[in-house]
Amino acid sequence: MAVAVTEAVADVGAGRRVSARHFVRLKLRVMGNNFRGQGWRIGLFALGAFAGLWFAAFGLFLFAVPGLAGNDQYATLLAAFGGGLVVLGWLLLPLIFFGVDETLDPARFALLPLPRRTLVTGLFAAALVSVPAVAVLLAASGLILTAGIFGGWSAALTQAVGVLAGLLLCVAGARAVTSAFATMLRSRRVRDLAAVLLAGAAALIAPVQLAAAAALQDADWDRLAEVAAVVGWTPFGAPWTIGIEVAQGRVWAAPVKLLITAVTVVALLAWWSRSLESAMVGTTSSSRASTRPRATGTAVTQLFPRLLGWLPRGRFGALVAREARYWWRDARRRANLITLAVVGLFVPVMLNLGGAGDTGGGALDTSSPVLVTLSMVFVGVLAAATLANQFGFDGSAYAAHVVVGVPGAVELRARMAAFSLYLLPLVLIISGVLALLVLGQPGWIGLTAGSLLATFGAGLAVNTLLSVLGAYSLPETSNPFALNSGAGVARSFLAVLSMLASAVAVIPMVVAAALLGDVWLWLALPIGAAYGLGAALLGAYLAGDVLDRRQPELLATITPRR
Repeated sequence: MAVAVTEAVADVGAGRRVSARHFVRLKLRVMGNNFRGQGWRIGLFALGAFAGLWFAAFGLFLFAVPGLAGNDQYATLLAAFGGGLVVLGWLLLPLIFFGVDETLDPARFALLPLPRRTLVTGLFAAALVSVPAVAVLLAASGLILTAGIFGGWSAALTQAVGVLAGLLLCVAGARAVTSAFATMLRSRRVRDLAAVLLAGAAALIAPVQLAAAAALQDADWDRLAEVAAVVGWTPFGAPWTIGIEVAQGRVWAAPVKLLITAVTVVALLAWWSRSLESAMVGTTSSSRASTRPRATGTAVTQLFPRLLGWLPRGRFGALVAREARYWWRDARRRANLITLAVVGLFVPVMLNLGGAGDTGGGALDTSSPVLVTLSMVFVGVLAAATLANQFGFDGSAYAAHVVVGVPGAVELRARMAAFSLYLLPLVLIISGVLALLVLGQPGWIGLTAGSLLATFGAGLAVNTLLSVLGAYSLPETSNPFALNSGAGVARSFLAVLSMLASAVAVIPMVVAAALLGDVWLWLALPIGAAYGLGAALLGAYLAGDVLDRRQPELLATITPRR
């Protein structure tokens, strides 16, 4: 990295103009250096490339089906809705799941004499060199085949331009949204605004899901065609439908839709450039000094927040206070808390409202406690999934724990306790909302709360062990959504493994609900709370022994490579 940046500075000093290709070459070189001697990273990258090619092949076939079937109406529907979902996925998934690959950290260019336009275009070009971008490009090529079948080479060529424009729109949107949220989350003054905006963005998934399900049930293709036509004139569907417009004889619509896409891409890049400067210096745009009075007292007193004054003044209490402060003040951890709050509340509600057990009134069929217990498993496993890489947040700072010799069991119990201070209230709120508003059964609060507590405790145990065995390093950047090359695959595998293992761990709760029937409504809360607490303590004890044996290896794994 340092050698490549020195070469870039030498080019500037020699009067050579820095272009986007220099950033692409720099990214490839940095990726190569990161892979050197890291076989597991190479393996994860290969798995990610294979998964990307698999989804690309599936998308290629899906978008090519209307042309192969000779149905131009389906072509418009798939191009508008399918392309719109692709763009929406690029906007939301980096925030709530995958993150963004930030091999080239903008903060590394803060001291270089590069104009903002050069920096934005260079980083944008480097962002296009990625497995997801190539996968989208290959998948959307099915639209080129469909447009060529219906409209000949001119429609195919026009659609090829639209596919490239759509790819630029996806990458620009992902970068702009993640950079903007990263900037907001670095300031505690605007974290509430960030939470509201992210909640609103995530809530868009539910209306789209419900609207699509209702439309498919009604099978009103004329209505769907009208909606697709409207979506096709928005930035979500405009680039993906220009070839279909040419094939259907509306040649004038192609340049207009291409203009809509171009204006949107330029606006997104301009938005990104405004937050990029803040990302380079690692601070918010506000330069006003804090007027909050400085804390007084001893160092031990200042460590414990006012709300945690009841904690014991010992090793366990100090670790809990430290982790609690980090979860609230660290932008990367706070972003995960906001994501869990949004997804954990909206997705289960929407699944229950639109579930398979719908009784016609829009609510889940509440005739069986088993169905409700199963629906709560998702929330519980998701709430604990963030801890699957809890040591990755620390990075090289974990060396202090290794030097001091903190016992593994004490460390893990403290981390569980600090995380639970934020998640347990959310779990109880979700259980109350589902029982009172969604299920319409106030007497089932014990069932929902007990199921969530059991699953959350089992998830803590599973993810604690995964955090010791499957940790990975996070880049040293101010963007809380940034990941190293290959880390997105690691994060996905860890999340899937965490959810599966946590779900398996709560099978006894589901079996008890099936055997006891209505009696389970009274026993779910005490048994679920005891089961979750016992599972968490047992997990901390077992994983603590593993942590004691491999502390040096864990430190080497989570330390970012420069």
